Amino acid sequence: MAEQRAVQHLVFAHRGASQQYAEHTRAAFLQALAEGAHGIECDVHMTEDLQLVCIHDSTLDRTSSGTGDVADHTLRELRELDFASWKGANVPPQYGGIADQLLSLEDLLDLLRRDGRELELAIELKHPSPFGLRLEERLIAFLMREGYDPVTSRLANLHISFMSFNPDSVRHLLERVPADVVCQLVADVQPEDVRETLGPLTAAAVMNLLRRALHEGERIIASGAVGIAGPGIEYVRAHPERVTGWLAAGLRVRVWTVDTDDDVDFLRDLGVQEITTNRPARVLRRLGGEPDSGRL
Repeated sequence: MAEQRAVQHLVFAHRGASQQYAEHTRAAFLQALAEGAHGIECDVHMTEDLQLVCIHDSTLDRTSSGTGDVADHTLRELRELDFASWKGANVPPQYGGIADQLLSLEDLLDLLRRDGRELELAIELKHPSPFGLRLEERLIAFLMREGYDPVTSRLANLHISFMSFNPDSVRHLLERVPADVVCQLVADVQPEDVRETLGPLTAAAVMNLLRRALHEGERIIASGAVGIAGPGIEYVRAHPERVTGWLAAGLRVRVWTVDTDDDVDFLRDLGVQEITTNRPARVLRRLGGEPDSGRL
């Protein structure tokens, strides 16, 4: 079994300190470390040349100066894009220039290892992916080359966990890493969110797929197959009894994305152990921790 973390509440920086700097950038991750986050949360996609990059969307349009699918670009091509300016935040020189802001997963590992402190790293595998479950295979193979120990789920000073909304991804991961570091993500499906971007017939088909994935994810959590349940804050507020049941069964619960004092207080009172936030310093202060310590 992987080593259990000795802290009452773990605070993960959601794509870095992404309230302040553009998500998944060098600046956002370095700011999260400076604020004392216990862990970093990142999303990974695979490029055309099979490199793992820290990007949330499958497309480039929202968070870069580029357009099109991540999977249709090489890592070299992605490094030529601007991933920071859309946020409108001035990046201090010590956090690098515009050309330094995109991070491959290898870049992020190097950054976290140089920090030297004991840190959590939560990696979300993004689906649907044009590479299917090759994404999981590529990730595990990469981590093993970097020195990952699949028994303790440690790599140097990092304790690594794996997350996905996709039940097939979760089951695939369970064959390769300890169950207690696998997190099944869940969120209630909102029809209006799907209908905004899809026609009625396509939206109905997508809704059915999402509902099936949600129900299967809930079954995986309820069965105890994974060690971590990963509901969104709206899900927790809608189903508090379900979440307290998971806690009573011995699961760790990692809730995203928690940015308000009311939500922090609610989760603390509920007994949730792990919080993912865009504002790590604020959440740490609310929990009574020292935002500049970052020690486990």
